[in-house]
Amino acid sequence: MKIQKILSLGVLSAAMIAGVANAEVRDIRIGVDVPYEPMEYRTPEGELTGFDIELGNALCAEIGIQCEWVVQGWDGIIPGLQARKYDAIMSSMTINEQRREQVLFSDPYITPPSAWFAPADSEITTPDAESLEGKSIGVQRGTLQDNYVTDLYGDVADVNRYATADDMVLDMDAGRLDIVFLDFPIGKSTLLDSEAGNYKTVGEKISEPVKYFGEGFGIAFRQRDEELAQAFNEALATLKDNGTYEEIETKYFGE
Repeated sequence: MKIQKILSLGVLSAAMIAGVANAEVRDIRIGVDVPYEPMEYRTPEGELTGFDIELGNALCAEIGIQCEWVVQGWDGIIPGLQARKYDAIMSSMTINEQRREQVLFSDPYITPPSAWFAPADSEITTPDAESLEGKSIGVQRGTLQDNYVTDLYGDVADVNRYATADDMVLDMDAGRLDIVFLDFPIGKSTLLDSEAGNYKTVGEKISEPVKYFGEGFGIAFRQRDEELAQAFNEALATLKDNGTYEEIETKYFGE
């Protein structure tokens, strides 16, 4: 699709979202939960950055619209979209059937695995019902990792749910958790690459079954905003074709 057509779709959708007829309305608000380095976080100067942020800005630029980021806690991120606090969510949200009942997803823009992380001296080598029995496991509340751990190990382990990854890391550092289950890029950034560096991955990275781990991360829209979702899909395809996506991906995840 030509850029002109993408632009017209994006501007039209922005105008519809704003509830006005003025086609010059160009601002798109995007909800995001921070901090989850390297996906979305703040620099020491307080500026929002990360893979989601930079890719989202590039998508908006390709469409020809301005995007404004709205910070929202994860527990209320879909209700915030439905309440029109913002027009889309781009916050490492996994595409799955349960969420499809509430939102319209873009095409997947990245598919990271999940992984187990534990202190470097942990004796857990293969996470399973036997090795995790009686252990304290940390997950972020309301995530696919929460669902997975609760279903598989909720009867044998103590599952501790946190509002943010930072809170989880604090309890790991304090020795109140034996192991945590996170998106691998977030766990790598917050634990493996931390200054303390006293953590390791345990077992293999996990991305199946689809029932839990979905189809990758997608941008979420209100279900009626099909034109806006299509504009983002077209822009994503363009950024992958012209090398912009690869450049951003390499910046945050390496080769």
